[in-house]
Amino acid sequence: MYLQVAQRMATDIRRGRYQPGDLLPSESQMVEMYGVGKHTARAAVAELRRMGLVESLQGKGSRVLTTGGILPATQVDRSIQRTTKGSWRLPETTETEPPAISRTALDGPPALLLEQQDQDAINVDRMLHDPATGARMAHRVLIPSATAAEVPTLAEQPDAEISALYQQLADAGLSLAFTEHITARTPYPDERTALGLSDASPLLITYRVTADADEDRPLLCEELKAPAATCQLTFPVTPTKTPAKRTTWRRPASE
Repeated sequence: MYLQVAQRMATDIRRGRYQPGDLLPSESQMVEMYGVGKHTARAAVAELRRMGLVESLQGKGSRVLTTGGILPATQVDRSIQRTTKGSWRLPETTETEPPAISRTALDGPPALLLEQQDQDAINVDRMLHDPATGARMAHRVLIPSATAAEVPTLAEQPDAEISALYQQLADAGLSLAFTEHITARTPYPDERTALGLSDASPLLITYRVTADADEDRPLLCEELKAPAATCQLTFPVTPTKTPAKRTTWRRPASE
């Protein structure tokens, strides 16, 4: 219920019913306006603060921010570049702690995307941080055992930079293709704790699958989890050519 109240008030703010600098209705007024309890009203205001629309003033209430409610968004650059010398280049990231390596059995979306349900894989977890906005992101690399057996150097240092993993696959004679799958859901309790999310904050999840372009065979999967309220993904979009239409040849009608 508090999310519904917060959404209604957020809409009123964006439509100008509450101008920057205005005080929101008090909890008692919100109880009468929306027919909810004080706890729900208080939670709705807390959600508006999380959205960056208002700030709380000691002894005065909540005031609409003059910023228009736009939080400093973390630009998560998902581009991949190939240099003229053939090496791979990815946007720089800041890690909060050393990567953690473990063994796992593939399940869930990564298993489906890699087409290897319940198969063994090397799991590399990283916690990323954007110093400018404070956003925390969880990054995971899943290297199936079959891929590590084909390219043994992957298993020797699975926590190497992602660009180095791409390079090892390319050096093994594989032509690489990348596909990004994006979804969102409510975070689990451990994800909320790790990423510093509120109960209502949605989680943005991307799965990047690196595949052998020649055989259309998945090789490894990267999973990125980021708070949707403060992070936005950016991609370079390269237009593809429309397949040429085949010209149907017809035999001339005999006279």
